[in-house]
Amino acid sequence: MTPDTGPAERLRVTPSLSLPLAEVRLRFGPSGGPGGQHANKAATRVEARFDVVASASLGPRQRARLLEQLGPVVRVVADGERSQARNRQVALERLAERLAAALVVRPPRRPTRPSTGARERRLADKRRQAERKERRRRAGDE
Repeated sequence: MTPDTGPAERLRVTPSLSLPLAEVRLRFGPSGGPGGQHANKAATRVEARFDVVASASLGPRQRARLLEQLGPVVRVVADGERSQARNRQVALERLAERLAAALVVRPPRRPTRPSTGARERRLADKRRQAERKERRRRAGDE
């Protein structure tokens, strides 16, 4: 899930999905927090926004899944590095990771029953706990 900034300028999200960088809006601004003159003057903070609804690169299932999981606009921010270029790369990587994670379809969980061994261990633990409390009660009576 690394940004593929080759000649086509696309962001690789999954093996079957890559987005043109034209669909990702990048905004730059000053990074917050301390840092002196460099941090106050340089616009190193990067915000990447992807409009799921307006994207022409998504199929109907992908669009529906992203809308359900992330909403109509996906936004990530990167401001940990001193360089705007590095923060841009980090923001695009984070965007690709969020989109890829939302597109994963997890199989439904099938409820199962506890195994016989698990049931026996639970009952044995309950018996031990009851005996321990009974011993405490008897020790308090003396």
